[in-house]
Amino acid sequence: MTEIVETVTGASTEALRAVRDQASADLVELRLDGVASVDVAGALEGRRTPVIVTCRPTWEGGRFDGSEDERFRILNDAIRHGAEYVDVEWKADRKGLVPLGRTALVLSTHDFDGLPADLDDRIRAMRREPAAIVKVAVMPARLADCLTLRRAMQAPPGRQIAIAMGPRGQITRLCPWLFESAWTYGGTAAPGQVAARDLADLYRVRTGTTKTTIYGITGNPLGHSASPAMHNPGLAAAGLDAIYVPFETDDADDFLTVAEALGVAGASVTAPHKPAIFKRTATTDALSRRVGALNTLRRTSSGWEGRNFDAAGFLAPLDRRGVALSGIRAVVLGAGGAARTTAWALHDRGARVELTARRAERAAALATELGVETTAWPPAPGWDLLVNTTPVGTWPEVDASPIEAGRVRGRLIYDLIYNPRETRLLREARAAGSKTIDGLEMLVSQACLQFEWWTGIPAPRDAFMDAADSFVRHRQRQTS
Repeated sequence: MTEIVETVTGASTEALRAVRDQASADLVELRLDGVASVDVAGALEGRRTPVIVTCRPTWEGGRFDGSEDERFRILNDAIRHGAEYVDVEWKADRKGLVPLGRTALVLSTHDFDGLPADLDDRIRAMRREPAAIVKVAVMPARLADCLTLRRAMQAPPGRQIAIAMGPRGQITRLCPWLFESAWTYGGTAAPGQVAARDLADLYRVRTGTTKTTIYGITGNPLGHSASPAMHNPGLAAAGLDAIYVPFETDDADDFLTVAEALGVAGASVTAPHKPAIFKRTATTDALSRRVGALNTLRRTSSGWEGRNFDAAGFLAPLDRRGVALSGIRAVVLGAGGAARTTAWALHDRGARVELTARRAERAAALATELGVETTAWPPAPGWDLLVNTTPVGTWPEVDASPIEAGRVRGRLIYDLIYNPRETRLLREARAAGSKTIDGLEMLVSQACLQFEWWTGIPAPRDAFMDAADSFVRHRQRQTS
């Protein structure tokens, strides 16, 4: 079982103890380099969980700017008071360290600028030291740097921690078993760290093994994505030994290289990779070929297979309500990628589609390409269906609306924004007597379609919806 270490610190010893005692991880890393006038004995007293004592100097990315004599006094106090582990830098002069006794040594190296040129030699030298754990943390420039780290740590073997920091290193934290790491770190003390509770409950890292199936999402940026928050509870609700992780990168080929090496079974594809990955996929569906982009990958014995579930995800909430689209007047606000998919789907179902955007020339060009009509901005009332594909009204600009309230008159309004679920546009539509659909329904529908294509079993839709709704509410609380 992979253990979870929660990294905590505080301005004072009392503050440190308070967060230490709230931790729910298997081990707690006490970062003493940020604690003023630290009382080491007090920091350790009454602990209920094994601890790793760390006092990271500024020259290794930490906050301790005192002398090495003072720093080793702190570390030696931790050893004398029976700390389970102390973390000491490989570059440090460790001659001042007292005999470890019952305390185990974590010998660490950190490079915040990239992969060190001497990575292999450094790891070999560290393994020759009498350390219980060899910990190597680097800052990857690409996802593929995680593979370089993995190869470097594989030989010779030994108890170890391999971490690629930042958003491009998430796979090392979320799937530590792939890197033969004894534990993974959670918290907010280092770039790319995930909350310890999310490691345990959302990603279920304690139960992951080399047999765990890996799914994920690729694009850039991914910090806003609700997909991990939806798919992981969905996989858990279905009883599957699987995990869904972010693969943030600027380069589609970078993702495909890592996905091949790690055996990723399927992936959601988001901006900016949809067109690039489409060109590199052996088998695609009709919609992907029509729009030149896909949003889902699945591994097969003959290579990657691609699908575009954007249109099906958009249509699913309409179908659930029994909305007949043939012959209706459907107005689409916007002229971007979401407008393209929306207009195509509606036109394919027989709707009389009208595109409108503030930039009339973009709407006209897209309408000509799709074989639909354009209408003036803002559109005249009297439509059967109005779809907002613009970002206007997205959190935190919740008081904005793409059109004035007086023009919100029609049978049904569908806003693709999901944060917040009820936009100003939807509030005003409901007040005017219109029926409404929010963007979270589309997001969940897409995720469920992906899940079913990957796994071959029905998606636990309620689990997806509950998780997505919780994610949106949590993000709103974070930014309030």
